[in-house]
Amino acid sequence: MRRTRASLYSDSVFNWLFLEIDARPPLARAPTRRTLQGVSRRAWSGIWIPHLLYTAMSFLKLARAFRLAGTRRFVSIAASQPVRTSYRALALGTTVGVATWLALTPHKIHLDSQVPESNVKQASAEDTTVDPATSIAFPNVMQIQSKTPIPPMSLVGVGVRTVSFIGLKVYSVGFYADLNNPAIKVPLDMSPENKVKYIVRNTSCVVRIIPTRSTNFTHLRDAFMRSLQARLGAGIKDGSITEAIAQSVSGPMRKLKSLFPNSPFAKHTPLDIYLAAPVPGKPRALVFRDLGTIEDDWVATELVLNYFEGEGPSPPLKATVLENLKSFEK
Repeated sequence: MRRTRASLYSDSVFNWLFLEIDARPPLARAPTRRTLQGVSRRAWSGIWIPHLLYTAMSFLKLARAFRLAGTRRFVSIAASQPVRTSYRALALGTTVGVATWLALTPHKIHLDSQVPESNVKQASAEDTTVDPATSIAFPNVMQIQSKTPIPPMSLVGVGVRTVSFIGLKVYSVGFYADLNNPAIKVPLDMSPENKVKYIVRNTSCVVRIIPTRSTNFTHLRDAFMRSLQARLGAGIKDGSITEAIAQSVSGPMRKLKSLFPNSPFAKHTPLDIYLAAPVPGKPRALVFRDLGTIEDDWVATELVLNYFEGEGPSPPLKATVLENLKSFEK
């Protein structure tokens, strides 16, 4: 089968491109990152100028080849119009300009220079609390990024979630709360158990979960659903939850179940569960970072209170929170 002139020229252009990659002279090849540390710009320009000149000439060859690859009609039309831009002048002008700037700039290049210390916020040991069971650190103050201003959250306690029958450490959990909320009043003589219930019901809180090993979001979802269903059943049994409330929470619980993807929950990746402060006339929002939001007073409040009822998912968390709240008053 006969090939057209354009296809023959195209093949020659691409063959030239592949051959040119390894045909560059040694000085025209780009130096490595390591060889440039501490080298002055004047010396650096002596290495790079041949490379830039060679690249410019290669560009001219490529442009000329593509111009020849066009049809005869295209060449005739292009030739009839004035050429306003010279490829050669443009390439050489750019090369000379860059080379001049490199040669005349006196200071040194430090490719691996460090960011000035004044611009780096260093976290000290006093800024975090470490879970002794897992060595996972939690910031003592959490600032949540949001479109609406959210006050800083104070760390109240940390603990580990363990699968009891095999002693497997699943995740570390930290409990945060807005303890500076002017709307809350916590007397010193209130019991720690009542203090934590009051705080959860009356101000914003965060539960931060950090897995000790890679797991799956479905495991966490199933644990949340089991705990809520158990609390719902117990409330119906003792009469604290009416049939109307039980029916109203069925929708939010189904939505909660649908939030969690069937995907990996990576090791040491925090999941923040934010419980918004109560607003009169509106349901409380429970926000799962990057997953979604549930708006229901009972579901939002009871999921957080679950950590402090009975033994809870993490007895060490409950113990540290109650201990730290003994001396808290507001």
